[in-house]
Amino acid sequence: MTEQTLQLLTWLIPAFPLFSFFLIMLFTKHNKTLSWLLSWTAIIGSWVMGWIVAFDMFGRDIDSLAEHPVGIRSAVDWLPFGDYAKGLWLQMGVAVDPLTAVMLFAIPFIIAMIFIYSVGYHNYGQPPGQVRGVPNHGQEEPLLSRFFAFMSLFAGGMLTLVVADNLLLLFVGWEIMGFCSYALIGFWYARNYDDPKKITPRKAGVKAFITTRIADVVMLLGIVYFYSVFGTLNFSEALSAHGLEAAATAVGPAMLGVMALLLFTGTVGKSAQWPLHVWLPDAMEGPTPVSAVIHAAAMVSAGVYMIVRIFPLIAVGMEGNPNVGLIIGGIGAFTAFMAATIAVAQNDVKGVLAYSTISQLGYMVAAIGIGAYVAAAFHLITHAFFKALLFLGSGSIIHGMEHGAGHVHDHHTDPQDMRNMGGLAKRMPKTFWTFVIGGFALSGFPILTAGFWSKDEILADAYFQGTNGDAFAMVVFITLAIAALLTAFYTMRQISLTFLGEPRTPLAEHAHESNNYMTIPLILLSIFAVGAGWAGIPEEFPILGPLVNNNFFHHYVGATIEHALSGLEEAGLLAHGLETLPFNWFPLMTSLVVALGGLFLGWWVYGRNPLKSGEKDPLIRPLNVLYPFLQNKWYWDELYQFLFINPTIYFSEVIAYEVMDKGIIDGTLHLIARSVYAFGDYVKTFEKRVISDGVDWVKDQVLAMAKEFRQLQTGKIQEYTLVSMLIAVALVVVVLAINFGWLNQLFTIIP
Repeated sequence: MTEQTLQLLTWLIPAFPLFSFFLIMLFTKHNKTLSWLLSWTAIIGSWVMGWIVAFDMFGRDIDSLAEHPVGIRSAVDWLPFGDYAKGLWLQMGVAVDPLTAVMLFAIPFIIAMIFIYSVGYHNYGQPPGQVRGVPNHGQEEPLLSRFFAFMSLFAGGMLTLVVADNLLLLFVGWEIMGFCSYALIGFWYARNYDDPKKITPRKAGVKAFITTRIADVVMLLGIVYFYSVFGTLNFSEALSAHGLEAAATAVGPAMLGVMALLLFTGTVGKSAQWPLHVWLPDAMEGPTPVSAVIHAAAMVSAGVYMIVRIFPLIAVGMEGNPNVGLIIGGIGAFTAFMAATIAVAQNDVKGVLAYSTISQLGYMVAAIGIGAYVAAAFHLITHAFFKALLFLGSGSIIHGMEHGAGHVHDHHTDPQDMRNMGGLAKRMPKTFWTFVIGGFALSGFPILTAGFWSKDEILADAYFQGTNGDAFAMVVFITLAIAALLTAFYTMRQISLTFLGEPRTPLAEHAHESNNYMTIPLILLSIFAVGAGWAGIPEEFPILGPLVNNNFFHHYVGATIEHALSGLEEAGLLAHGLETLPFNWFPLMTSLVVALGGLFLGWWVYGRNPLKSGEKDPLIRPLNVLYPFLQNKWYWDELYQFLFINPTIYFSEVIAYEVMDKGIIDGTLHLIARSVYAFGDYVKTFEKRVISDGVDWVKDQVLAMAKEFRQLQTGKIQEYTLVSMLIAVALVVVVLAINFGWLNQLFTIIP
């Protein structure tokens, strides 16, 4: 296939679902069938094109890829900057390297499976539901077109992020998914609960949006700093050995670590790492396909993908400032352990998987924190397959339980509570077996499942570094091993409570298998939940290593950064380049023990004697006060409510509103208003008493004089003549007196 064709296909991979979003919103939103068919066509087209591009990259020589990892690239001039006469443009483009290729193999396929599943999940073909914004159990979703429009936009955002060749375009896809998570988590916007403590979908959507925005603001600062240092946002240019060496010379390796932490903050929010993990469990309020997209194919995977993508920057930053590795690895390891302990005591079938997702993402982040680049990328891919399978499986379980609720007219029993289930293995065999496959992959069941190989590589890398003088890596190894044990335990607990024993409620008694729209994607995903791990079997693993593929994944994905890391090693910015670990039995045996031990312990507590109706959780008694602590999620929500939300509300309602707004601002305005009113009243009084009354007095005097003088106007000509003569005689006398000095003589006589 020609280079131009591959470039065009790469551009079209995200364009198809984005275009379908606009078509649905503008033209087909009133036709549900046409809307989901458009979404299907778009995402299947992206899947096919993604695999064409991916397999073309898979067929290329690894040695040549190590030298020139970007096999496909295309860019367009987007925004002029600087000296326009020189033709300087900020470019937007797509690029495909080995890391992008493996993402294009997994992500479009998983999203396509979720789209197919969604048609059955929303009861397409059943009688139409009449109430918008709430689940219409057993009826066709009235907002089906809107659902597929936002899902298409979600898929387009994730695929844009994957193929982006620069940090800004990646951030565009990043923010598209942020909006879609808000819209889809709150899809059932009119849904309310009797329990006031239970979060509603609309509040959960706002919580997810605000929490991730906090992290994204810091990440945006990192992007700005990235551009100011490197002078470009292009990954291949900035993160090459030459680009990083120049940046380290300009600002120092330690400051590159600060830059890495700014960008990593975006991952903390998007991939739900402590302390910003609290939004992800509440994302369960959205429809189950939304949960699958968020927890497996997109959103949270995007956060880890981003730090995997910028790993050379993180590696240089960790070398220049060891605290960078401690922060990233510490947050990841703590999150993995903390979320695993919470999952042990959850009863919501999706809630267990939500905390499982947080925990597994912690594995990946911890791997990056200790420099295990390939292991993090490997677990990112395998986790996407089996976690999508598990979420879709949980949706199938809930769907079957809701059918039971409709059959017995019981709408008060929670169909998502595992304590209300039991015995579903016989009633939902396809869902059961595929869920077991996904659960065992999550647990790291040895040899057969994908989760075993990817988890084992993380543990092996941590152990290798821990035994070679890195005490922090040994702490990470121990923490992740404990988390893996807990993972296997709560997975078997979930399987036992859900599928084994006898039905504990009429809902479980009348549950039935889901339709083919839902079960076929489960079967296809289960294949990859098993087989995806075989691409990364270590070459030194006894028998299977050389027999299967000599660790194709490690060498292929490692080619993405191999040349850059070796150049940085030569420049003295890294202690070593990309390494292949020697085989060691201890981490392998640890993986076997924690996986099989956790599964056995879970079966011993929950599967050996399945829970009966009315019985309490067997963990309540041995854990004692620790059980409610775990069940209430370490009280993180309550702690944040106390530390951040309540003070914020108090500040806004009392300080900002009562004191600042009403007291200071309104008080000042009211003072000014009263002063103006007082001045106006004074002016009014002055105007009345001085101006109005003064004018009236003058007027009255004039009228009085006029009244007096009016008496002189008798209308008789004789009187006028007489008066005139008298006036004339008086004037003559005055003139003569003045002329002859009579007046002076008069004044002399009168003392």
